[in-house]
Amino acid sequence: MEVGRLAVGGCLFCITVNLLLQGRGDTFTINCSGFDQHGVDPAAFKAVFDRKAFRPVINYSIPTHVNISFTLSAILEVDAQLQLLTSFLWLNLMWDNPFISWNLEECFGINKLTMSVENLWLPDIFIIESMDVDRAPAGLTAHVSNEGRIKYNRPLRVTSICNLDIFYFPFDQQNCTLTFTSFLYTVDSMVVGTDKEVWEITDMSRDIIQTQGEWELLGINKTTPRLLVGSSVYDQITFYVAIRRRPKLYVINLLVPSGFLVAIDALSFYLPAENENRAPFKITLLLGYNVFLLMMNDLLPASGTPLISVYFALCLSLMVLSLLETIFITYLLHLVTTRPPPMPQWLHSLFLHCTSPMKCCPTAPQKGNKGLGLTPAHLPGLKEPVELVQKGPGPQEAELNGFPGSKKGQQEDEAQKQHLVSLWVQFSHMMDTLLFRLYLLFLATFIITVTVLWNT
Repeated sequence: MEVGRLAVGGCLFCITVNLLLQGRGDTFTINCSGFDQHGVDPAAFKAVFDRKAFRPVINYSIPTHVNISFTLSAILEVDAQLQLLTSFLWLNLMWDNPFISWNLEECFGINKLTMSVENLWLPDIFIIESMDVDRAPAGLTAHVSNEGRIKYNRPLRVTSICNLDIFYFPFDQQNCTLTFTSFLYTVDSMVVGTDKEVWEITDMSRDIIQTQGEWELLGINKTTPRLLVGSSVYDQITFYVAIRRRPKLYVINLLVPSGFLVAIDALSFYLPAENENRAPFKITLLLGYNVFLLMMNDLLPASGTPLISVYFALCLSLMVLSLLETIFITYLLHLVTTRPPPMPQWLHSLFLHCTSPMKCCPTAPQKGNKGLGLTPAHLPGLKEPVELVQKGPGPQEAELNGFPGSKKGQQEDEAQKQHLVSLWVQFSHMMDTLLFRLYLLFLATFIITVTVLWNT
C-alpha cells in the first residue's frame, strides 16, 4: 500500500512539473495564422490569457523586473490643513512576458499589438503615500511587442500625504514624495526600476503640465530604498517632487495693502501733536487694518503659524503702539495746558541737555526772570512772557488802582506759568519725535528681518 501511494505521488509530481514547464513548448507559441491585415484572432493568445492569474515567468526563482515612470500633468490642490497633495499623473509600467512572442516575417511584419489589460497579468504597483482609492477608468489597454514587452499607461489622480512646511508662506517650497512598491511580491519575486532618467521625467512633466496656477514644478529626484516588513523585504522606488508657490497673488492682495496701511500710520506722526484729529485718524486706520485682515483671512493657511501671520501681528501691534503714543502725548499736552505740574530737576536738566547741549551754562538773568531761576537760554518759551512784563502797568498805574505791586506780582506768576507750559509742550514734542524715530527703527528692523527670512 505504501509503495502504491509513493507511485501515485510520484506521478502527480511529474504531471505538475510537466505543466509548469510547458511554457517552453508550443503551448504559448503565438500562431501567426491568427494574424492578418484586418485583425488578430483572440484564439492565438488563449493560452496566454488563461495564465493571467500567475506571474509570467518560466522559472519562479527569477524576479520580474518592472520599470516605473510617470508624467506629472497637473498639480490640482495643496491642502496645508490636511497635509495633502492632489496631483494628476500618467503612470507608465513596463515588464516582460516570456510567453508572448511571434515572428515578424511570418506575421505580416506586425511588431506591436494592443490588448485589454483584463486579459493580462498586471503588477500590483501602488503608491504608499496615497490616501484615496484608485479611480482609474475601466477598459484600459496595454501595448504588447513581438518580444513580449508590455507597456501599460494609465491616468491616475493621486491624493497623497505630503509634509508641508508653510512657515515661509507665500514664498514657500514643498518637497513631496511618491513611493511606488508592491504590496504582494517581495524582492525575490519583483524588482522595480526606471526606464527613464529623472531629468527626462522632469522635462516631460514641465512640457505637458496643464495648470499655470498657484504652484510650479521645480524638479524631480529619485532614490531606491528597500522596505523591511518583518522578515520580508520589498523593493521600492521613491520620487521627490519639488514644487514652489507662485507668490504674486499674495503679494498683491496681502503684503502691498498691509504695507500701505502701515506707511500711512507712520506718516500720521507728521500731523501736529496738538491736532485733535490725529488720534481719530489712527483709530480709523487700526479699524481698517482689522477689517483688511478679516477679509483676507481666506487667503492665509488654515493651520500652522506662517511668517506672514507674524508679520501681520507685528504690524497690528505697531499700529496699536502708535495709537497709545498719540494718546499719551495728547494727554500730556492737555495736562500741561490746564494744570502744568512742576518739572523735576533731573528731567529739566535732561531736557536742556537734549535740546541745547551747547548752552548749559547760565547767562546773566534779565529783569523778567527774577523768582524763576531760569535764563532765556534755558527757556525757549520765555520771550512772550517777558514782553508781557514789559508792557504791564507801571507803579503809578498800580497805585491809582489802590493795589500797589499787585499787578506786577500777577504778571510774574503768569509769566512763570507760561514758561512752565512752554517747557512741557517742548518736552512733549521731543517725546513725540523720539517715539516716532523708535517706531521707524523697529519697523525697519522688522521688515529687513522678515525679508531676509523669506529670501533664505
